[in-house]
Amino acid sequence: MALRMRAPAASAKAGSRQVAAPCRVARASAVRPGVAKRQLVAPISAVAAPVATTEAPAQTTVPAGGDPWEDEKWTKYKWTVYRDVAYDLTPYLDRHPGGRWLLNLAIGRDATALFESYHLRPEVAAGMLKRLPVLEGFPVDAVPRSPRPNDSELYNAIRERVKKEVFKGTEIKGAHRSGSEWAALCVLGYAALAYGLYAFDTNPLTGFLYGLSCAWIGLTIQHCGNHGAMSTNPIINNLLGLTDDLSGGSSLMWRYHHQVSHHIHCNDDALDEDVFSAFPLLRFDDRLPRAWYHQFQHIYMWVMFPFLQLLFQVGDWTSLQTNRTAGSSLYGASDFERKTVVYGKLIHYGLMYGVPLMLHGPAAMLSGALASVFTQGVVLSTTFAVSHNVAEAKPLDAGPTRDNLDVPAVERDWGVQQVQTSANWGGVIGCFFTGGLNLQIEHHLFPAISFMHYPAIARIVEDECNKRGIVYAKYETLPEIVNRFIRYMAEVGRAPQRPVKRDGEMIMLAKY
Repeated sequence: MALRMRAPAASAKAGSRQVAAPCRVARASAVRPGVAKRQLVAPISAVAAPVATTEAPAQTTVPAGGDPWEDEKWTKYKWTVYRDVAYDLTPYLDRHPGGRWLLNLAIGRDATALFESYHLRPEVAAGMLKRLPVLEGFPVDAVPRSPRPNDSELYNAIRERVKKEVFKGTEIKGAHRSGSEWAALCVLGYAALAYGLYAFDTNPLTGFLYGLSCAWIGLTIQHCGNHGAMSTNPIINNLLGLTDDLSGGSSLMWRYHHQVSHHIHCNDDALDEDVFSAFPLLRFDDRLPRAWYHQFQHIYMWVMFPFLQLLFQVGDWTSLQTNRTAGSSLYGASDFERKTVVYGKLIHYGLMYGVPLMLHGPAAMLSGALASVFTQGVVLSTTFAVSHNVAEAKPLDAGPTRDNLDVPAVERDWGVQQVQTSANWGGVIGCFFTGGLNLQIEHHLFPAISFMHYPAIARIVEDECNKRGIVYAKYETLPEIVNRFIRYMAEVGRAPQRPVKRDGEMIMLAKY
């Protein structure tokens, strides 16, 4: 889950060429709406060789060229691109160990970063792909290019130490996806108790308790479940992920805007939905245009945060209609996944509003529901926003982080970017109550690892960063990082708009 303060801007449906460009109007290099233009980034130079085998992949003869999203010769395939090679995922969709619903995220895009950041053993992804049909003649250059985590020296060093020191080789049996089962039982147990009290006697107090349970679900079991990190069983992960729908969100929309957009492109002002989705109400980044009222945003944002959960409703319904979140298109979403949005919303509305209305009347329902919605919104907003909106993660002054974000996305060191653009707070206790989101650096480096392993991984990440002189931002407590977040929001609200140096890069492409 991520902080979204408004519905995604009206944008292209699958197959359309209209460009979605919320808050991008001030950038000279932005693609104009309605213009069929795909600006490609410069190729990476001197990158490390990808992890692969020497066995030749299977071949599929397909006519060359064309539009991969609109031409029938390509749309009949469930295609993805990995390191400049297009594959047909169709034969593997129902056999993917992590579940089809995760592999669907790779359809219709360059999924290199998804594959490489989700596998603790990178040879697994390469080994699977080499057995799939290669789409000869596929217009790979038309597809926006993904970052390549396996080319990061920092990431490779950390990953090897994690395998040896934390899991001692047991990751091959799925140990990295285990360890949080008891935490899931605690969350589900509290949620059941809180809802029982809410339904039995709907009032502001029980609504507050119920709102806390919805927020806890959003932070922990739905978050890790949708990352495929709660269990080695994909069915359990999927079911836990669907608790997002019961608590007011949408697991489908979350997977796309969070995993495809935010995780891969953290704090990129063009490709990370979390940077611009709250604009123009809130300005999280000095690369966005500044309005006069932004100087007061550190004050009025607290009036907006309680309504976050209600804004989810508008955003999710809009995305279902447009087939796109603000940061990515729903190319691989199945009919079943789309139905979960509708049925999940109806069940949520029934639990939140219908049951109290029938049992206790409109006044009680309204008081309890508002308390629940406001509590959930404040907890989620506060917890999410601090992770990437402090001075270390979005510096207003020149330095390594700004320099890294000023180069094209595919030329950055992906591992370094994840460290530089995130901040940690607290330790083991915070990890339990936030599903590891307090250890945001480790979560961004290893989204498919159970959050209960993050405290041990954090020691390795900090050590490797210190060796290389990379800033590893951490705060001792939540109040400490919240205070820094408030100061940052005041500072960025007053800061003049900063020119972006990445002219010519793929900016808010409708096809991303």
